[in-house]
Parts: sequence; structure tokens; C-alpha cells
Amino acid sequence: MSVSEAKQSDSFKISEIESYRDSLDQVFQNRETSPLKEVDFEQFTGLDYFPINLNYYIKAKFVRTPNQPAFEMPTTTSEVKTYEKYGELHFSIYGRPVSLDVFQSHELRETMKYKNYLFLPFRDETNGEETYGGGRYLEMWIPNSDSVIIDFNKAYNPYCVYNTTYSCPLVPKQNRMDVPVYAGVKDFKQE
Repeated sequence: MSVSEAKQSDSFKISEIESYRDSLDQVFQNRETSPLKEVDFEQFTGLDYFPINLNYYIKAKFVRTPNQPAFEMPTTTSEVKTYEKYGELHFSIYGRPVSLDVFQSHELRETMKYKNYLFLPFRDETNGEETYGGGRYLEMWIPNSDSVIIDFNKAYNPYCVYNTTYSCPLVPKQNRMDVPVYAGVKDFKQE
């Protein structure tokens, strides 16, 4: 890839991340779709993000793990949600090898819209400092190959960060990384 092509590719990635952030902020600014409490909605001007950093736009090896047993993933409330491990993501960050499990919701896969949807909850060393203590989430779709892009610039907070009426899956132990991820949405600070 030439320098010119690399710059165009980077510009496309940045534009895609900016568009994602704009659409996420629009969800939060709309009373019909926002998870915010009314008191927070009045003050809300947009989510707080880390600066876009393409070092967190990572190509990972995707390893399918067929025939995994279903399990109940604990949540922030007494509700439990049924998932199964769909695969593993293998990649390096800061030169260190990382492996994260990716899950499929039994409920969502029954719908046409989300039948290929995968859920990637994770924790990292920024939790409790710059980011929500319980970790963050990423969304992805079942890839057609043995690789996938993980874009931590699109990491977002569970809705229970904004409103305790939501029931949010807890990050499983195996998805706790011992590295900081300075990308995506920061913790929500109430005014």
C-alpha cells in the first residue's frame, strides 16, 4: 500500500469513527432513545470520548468455538441473560498477546436483525479511572473469514452507567485485559 493509499485508508477509518460517535450522541440526545435520566438529560451535550487513535483499530484472528454450552451471564440486576461463547479473538496490544472471548445472545439470535450479532464485553486498566469501573462493550458481526477488526475507538459504556433501571451483563473474568485501552467512551460524570 502506498503512502497515499494509507492516508486515504486512515481518513476513511477516522471518518467512520466520527460518524459512529455522532450517531451514538444522537441516540443520547433523543428523549425517545436516550438511557439518560431526566435530570442528566437537561445538562447533556454529548458523550466524553478519548481522542481517536488508530493504534486501537486492530486486526484480530477470529477462532470459532462451535458447540459451546449455553450459560447465564450475570448482570447488574437480578436478571440473567443467556449467551454462549461464539469464538475467541487473538491479537496484540502494546506488543503483548491478548485473547478475548466473544459471545452470542440466545435471545437476539432469534431475531432477523441480530442473528449474526456478537457481543464483546471487556475490562482494561483504565476502568475505575478514566472509564467505567465495570468495563465497556463492543459490538461486532459474525465475520466471513478468520479475521476481524476490533475498533476500540467504538467502545461504549453499558446503559446502566447512565440509569440503574437497565440490566447490563457483567464482563466475564476471562475478558479482563491487564493493559490500558485509551479509546472509546470515557466514564460518565454527572453534573
